[in-house]
Amino acid sequence: MTEPAARERVLSGIQPSGASHLGNYLGAQVNYVALQDQFDAIYAIVDFHALTTVHDGALLRKLTHEMVLDLLAVGLDPKKCALIRQSDLPEHAELSWIFNTVVPVAWAERTPTYKEKREDGVENSMGLLDYPVLQAADIAIYKASRVPVGKDQAAHLELSREIVRAFNRRYGPIFPEPQPVFSDAPVVLGTDGQKKMSKSANNTIPIFAEPDEVRRIVQKMVTDPLRIKRTDPGRPEVCNVCQLHRFFGSDYLQIQDGERTARTGCVETKQLLAERIIEFFRPMREERARLAADPGHVEEVLAAGAAKVRPILEATMAEVHAATGIGPRGAIG
Repeated sequence: MTEPAARERVLSGIQPSGASHLGNYLGAQVNYVALQDQFDAIYAIVDFHALTTVHDGALLRKLTHEMVLDLLAVGLDPKKCALIRQSDLPEHAELSWIFNTVVPVAWAERTPTYKEKREDGVENSMGLLDYPVLQAADIAIYKASRVPVGKDQAAHLELSREIVRAFNRRYGPIFPEPQPVFSDAPVVLGTDGQKKMSKSANNTIPIFAEPDEVRRIVQKMVTDPLRIKRTDPGRPEVCNVCQLHRFFGSDYLQIQDGERTARTGCVETKQLLAERIIEFFRPMREERARLAADPGHVEEVLAAGAAKVRPILEATMAEVHAATGIGPRGAIG
């Protein structure tokens, strides 16, 4: 009887920087749930990375705990994937330092994310500059061959591939070059209708917020700035409320037509969107509340995830130690 073929390993890191929002869900979390059935999936809560923006220990622990609850509630299953906390496995940071010794500073400086975060006012620390090197270590330490990315993030993964190539040239072919798993995930605009939905832009719709909070946020969303009166025809192609309706009902074309012909007004369209978002996430909100009622559950999930990945991580680091000459001395000859 033939053994089933081993599944490729996929890894993605999730920064615990705040409540999961609609952009997180549509842009990444839906894909995470699908990938756990297709790959040997590892999802890391990257709290080392979060230290570049979160400088309160109690807050970081809370955000990490909350992010695990979010991921479990949207459908990640610890029996199908490994859900880990980066800081439980300090070898991530060790491999990042080793990678630092083969990475030219210019590689880190040209990273698009580094430039974007500086423009957004994130403190220009060495951690921010070194962020992509730690990211490469997160992937390589598990010899993950696949990384889920949106097509707009391909440049970020290419730097990880370059880092792996640089290490392999110096020390031998230890790491596979990670390949992207592209998804059709949309780029979700925020409530301002201008920038990508993100916590740093303060333009998010949290998916686990209370219904009244969702209604309040959606009612403040920017629509078509040229539609001044209720009787003015709208432009659904530039109205983010109309665009978001694509994800919450098969009748989005009719909704867009209603705006285009002024048959419906922006207030009605917002009200409908808010109710559909609330109803869509209701089962997940209830599941999250159920999980949160057991205060020890998150730590149990993280401990199980760490136990699952530790043999992979230890085997990789044994190879790295042997190749680089650090760690216990073996035979000299």
